[in-house]
Amino acid sequence: MRSALAVCLLSLALLAGCGREAAVPGSSGNANAAPQEAVARSGDVTVRASALQTSALSPTVAAQYGIVRDDATVMLLVAVRRGPDGQDVAVPARVSATATDLRGQRHTLELRELRTGEGDAQLLDYIGTVEIALPDTLRFEVGVTPEQGASTTVQFSREFYPR
Repeated sequence: MRSALAVCLLSLALLAGCGREAAVPGSSGNANAAPQEAVARSGDVTVRASALQTSALSPTVAAQYGIVRDDATVMLLVAVRRGPDGQDVAVPARVSATATDLRGQRHTLELRELRTGEGDAQLLDYIGTVEIALPDTLRFEVGVTPEQGASTTVQFSREFYPR
């Protein structure tokens, strides 16, 4: 289970942006393109946010997450970590998110904690889903306030197409 999440996060890191508030452009229109990630750093805390169609999840991972696989369902994954890359640890946080579609309709995502792994290797992430009409572009705004840390906002856009 941890390895599946690690593979997902690793693939999301391929197109990472940096800065306190990062914006990552949408995909090239290729439905099979790697998911994109936005990264914000505030002090020693790193926030990574990514979105992908749940149909891109393997059946096993979707079942573990309790999410239905569907082209028109988008999953937002937010990770909050403290420390240097490779030595960072999961940090509990208050996380809120909205997604605005091309029609200007704003969706508030209900995020829930997702814990994977055990002991010191346990990861804590936040996930939520939103239903869309394909094709569409969503503009995400994610607010994160980690325990013992400053608030950070991450904004990014992502295009979604029928797969």
